[in-house]
Amino acid sequence: MIHSIYSNKDVFLRELISNASDALDKLRLEALRGTELRADTSDLHIEIEVDKEHRTLTVRDNGIGMTHDEVVGLIGTIAKSGTAEFLRELKESKDAAASQDLIGQFGVGFYSGFMVADQVTLVTRHATETRGTRWESTGEGTYTIEELDEAPQGTSVILRLKPEDTEDSLFDYTSPWKIKEIVKRYSDFITWPIRMATESTNADASATTDADAEADKSEDEAGEKAGEKAGGEPRLETLNSMKALWARSRDEVSDDEYHEFYKHISHDWNNPLETIRMQAEGTFEYQALLFIPSQAPLDLFMRERKRGVQLYVKRVFIMDDCEELMPEYLRFVKGVVDAQDLSLNVSRETLQQDRQIQLMRRRLVKKVLSTVKDMMSENAERYATFWKEFGRAVKEGLLDDFENRDAILEISSFASTHDPERPTTLRQYLDRMKDGQQHIYYMTGESRSIIESSPHMEAFREKGYEVLLLTDPIDEMWVGSVPEFDGKQFQSIAKGQVDLDTEEEKKEGEAEREQQKKDFAELLSWMTTALSEQVKEVRLSSRLTTSPACVVGDTHDVTPQLENMFRAMGQDMPQIKRILELNPTHPLVTGLREAHSADPDAAGLAETAELIHGMAVLAEGGELSDPARFIKLMADRLRHTL
Repeated sequence: MIHSIYSNKDVFLRELISNASDALDKLRLEALRGTELRADTSDLHIEIEVDKEHRTLTVRDNGIGMTHDEVVGLIGTIAKSGTAEFLRELKESKDAAASQDLIGQFGVGFYSGFMVADQVTLVTRHATETRGTRWESTGEGTYTIEELDEAPQGTSVILRLKPEDTEDSLFDYTSPWKIKEIVKRYSDFITWPIRMATESTNADASATTDADAEADKSEDEAGEKAGEKAGGEPRLETLNSMKALWARSRDEVSDDEYHEFYKHISHDWNNPLETIRMQAEGTFEYQALLFIPSQAPLDLFMRERKRGVQLYVKRVFIMDDCEELMPEYLRFVKGVVDAQDLSLNVSRETLQQDRQIQLMRRRLVKKVLSTVKDMMSENAERYATFWKEFGRAVKEGLLDDFENRDAILEISSFASTHDPERPTTLRQYLDRMKDGQQHIYYMTGESRSIIESSPHMEAFREKGYEVLLLTDPIDEMWVGSVPEFDGKQFQSIAKGQVDLDTEEEKKEGEAEREQQKKDFAELLSWMTTALSEQVKEVRLSSRLTTSPACVVGDTHDVTPQLENMFRAMGQDMPQIKRILELNPTHPLVTGLREAHSADPDAAGLAETAELIHGMAVLAEGGELSDPARFIKLMADRLRHTL
């Protein structure tokens, strides 16, 4: 299972160090909150210990530790019955984002140790308890667990390493140079010291910070031999620089370092799509390092989702998933915010009222939105990736972030009739508008094909007007609350009256329209009465060219799709009657008018009116209130034609 997730075996050490770092963060936070602890917090650190003779590698921290129940619930999940379920879900997931979500769900980072070890032992003691827990497994689906009367503070993970196999990229992980290389590459930015015992030599071997792995290897191998000859004593060496990336200038940090930091905080193995740096100075100082992922997590639209911004105060970890720093619609943004002027014992409740947090949030949101806008103009391909992955979430901001509504609209893209493949921005739509056009036309629906085949599109297609095709469920919500963009109002082509004629065309067709009103007045009045259970009005249409009829909503009515959404959420919605519009030039409609004029009481006229209404509902992808009756009426009519 583990081999199906990770392609690079070296990352096992990154995962174990990351878990240890989280445990140290949590312990320090509990100490700051005044929690009664049975733990020493004076020298929090991570230690790596190797035993060449017995081929073991130990990653040890003196952090928060785990209780017996936590070990069973968190570590034992996969080793027990969870294995088969996990593998099934992993197999069914189609992309890396799905796999990553499962890994986050089950905490698989710990299990990466089985890539390099044939046995993993965990010894842990929670900081509020005196007894510990020992867990052990060979990775074959079972484990043993026992309580210990005594255990050191924190957690130790002991790996019994497999034999070295370079052809399978299985290196000698008891070699100091290899461990230093991995720590430098993946974990140099960890804020806690990562220590390892190394043999002292005649030369003054200071902490390794050289980026050249080969130089490290030569130096360490020479040091090991010299130490053996001289009988040198082991000494603890700090392997990481511990300098927070967000506190370092851009010139000091490579893109690779940013990418590894992103992977550390997000538990994603893909590089981020965009890195965002911020540094505010003055009366209120803070630093931020944010990332836009390249793929959306599976839980993006789940109730139990988490936001990904961590809050630090003076480089002290305060909380994960800080909701107050990023709005719900930007929940996919990952990163760190380090404030200089907040209290170290700040709580989620006080954050909601903190003016400085609100100011930070406002600036962070504007920075993210402006970064996406820059991406639109500077790298269209990356922007397209962003919108494909996160567009649905971003549009949620149109409902509740009034301050940034224009900025959100500016970075939004929508499918339109202009191009069957590529979406359009609203700015591009405005640039293509016809002379005199006052509205941004749109239609909502379940799919592009349903909207494009709708009768509502006929007049717009004939006259060459571009229409936005809005198919996301969130589109049904925001179009009703966002009145305009850059002075142009949004107008649904399935609501209200549609008038696409120019002033000249109106004058030319005025006489014909007046005559049609007179000719159809009796039919419209009769049909309105006959269909009173289904519609509020029957009127002539200016939006139809080939279809006999269509159903439309009043200007301020909710759409049928939105009505169904509310009902699905358990809301009691009254039936909203719509308007039936007839095409006065269609043979079926003119034939019905003539038949009604000849004999208003003729048998079958009411059924014909009912069929016309049913066809109009079906043409827009709607649902009939009585499908069985519609089919019976249609079958009877077809029988009479044979």
